Amino acid sequence: SNSNSNSNSNSSKHYAAGVGTKFLPTTWRISQFSNHRTPKPTDKVVYIDGAFDLFHVGHVQTLQRAKECGDFLYVGVHSDDVINQHKGKNYPIMNLHERVLNVLSCKYVDEVVIGAPWHVTKDLINVLGIHVVASGSNTKLRVDPRVVDVPIDEMPDPHAVPKEMGIYTELETSSSMSTETVVKRIIDNRLAFEKRNASRSKKELDYIKQRSYVAEV
Repeated sequence: SNSNSNSNSNSSKHYAAGVGTKFLPTTWRISQFSNHRTPKPTDKVVYIDGAFDLFHVGHVQTLQRAKECGDFLYVGVHSDDVINQHKGKNYPIMNLHERVLNVLSCKYVDEVVIGAPWHVTKDLINVLGIHVVASGSNTKLRVDPRVVDVPIDEMPDPHAVPKEMGIYTELETSSSMSTETVVKRIIDNRLAFEKRNASRSKKELDYIKQRSYVAEV
C-alpha cells in the first residue's frame, strides 16, 4: 500500500505526469525524427540544455543561435521530475517524450540527450566531446522559491564547470517568448472565453424567462 501511495503522490506533482500520450516512444519511432548525423572529428560540438516545454519560437531562435556557435548541436532535455523539482507548480506541461520529439523536429538540432542532468558536468563534456556549452539566458535561475529551499543567490550554478573551463557562452535572442508567456495566454484566453459564454448564457436565460406564450391561430 505504501508503494501505491507513493506512486499516487508522485503522479500528481506535475501536469505531464497525469497526461498520457498515445505515442509509444520506441527507439525506432524516435529515430524517425532524427537527422541521423554523428559528429565528425573536425566538428566543433555545441551543447545546450533546458526543459523546452510547449516548444515555441523563443526555443527555435535559441537553438538557431546555439547551432551558429559550431558544427554539431547536442540538446539536453531535462526529465519531468528534474524540471518539477526546480520550477514546481504544474511544470512541465508536456512530458519528456513529447518535448524530445519537438526538439528533434527542429532543423538546427543534430542529437538529443534524453533526461539530461541539471548541472553540466565534466564527465558529460568529455563523453560527448563538447567544445562549447551555450545557454539562452539564466532561465535555470528562474525557480519557484517555494520549491527550492536554498536562496536563489546561493544556488549552485548549473554551468559552473563549463565556465571554469572557459567554454561557456550566453546567447542573445530577439524573442521575449517563454513557456510562462504561452501558459498565461492560454489561461487569459480561457478566462475571456468563459466570461463571454457566461454573459451569453445569462442573456439566453433572460430571454427564456421573458418569453410569453403565443397561442396558435
